[in-house]
Amino acid sequence: MANPSAAIDAFWERIALDQLSATQWESLCDGCAKCCVNKYEDEDTGAIHYTDVACYLLDQDGCQCTDYPHRSERVPDCVTLTPATLAEPYWLPETCAYRLVAEGKPLPDWHPLICGDPDAVHRLGQSVRGRVESETTAGDPLMRLITWIR
Repeated sequence: MANPSAAIDAFWERIALDQLSATQWESLCDGCAKCCVNKYEDEDTGAIHYTDVACYLLDQDGCQCTDYPHRSERVPDCVTLTPATLAEPYWLPETCAYRLVAEGKPLPDWHPLICGDPDAVHRLGQSVRGRVESETTAGDPLMRLITWIR
């Protein structure tokens, strides 16, 4: 069921990404944590390959960073999403709201801004909850490639 208030104020459809307030920007995140897994880009094809190995800062149950304000300092490879980094969002999962909005596509029905339920992303299997291991214990991520992230 759609969230009536989101349908009335679909700000992501009428406000450019670089014009969003900080609250609006953060609310686009659906909490899937797919961006927090190790991924590799094929140098020849540009294809992104995901692993089931997550950043050591990821709270795997809550699917949130345990040190969000300092993540880029603690994890140099962590990309802070900005309108500029979304100019070519191919490296983000296909279901990522930031990527979808940047590409002019609609948010999925299970997105919290649409359905009003922040747990829908987990209940419907769209998050990494229960599917990843921390990079501190996982071993070689290249040996742990997956296909369930799109």
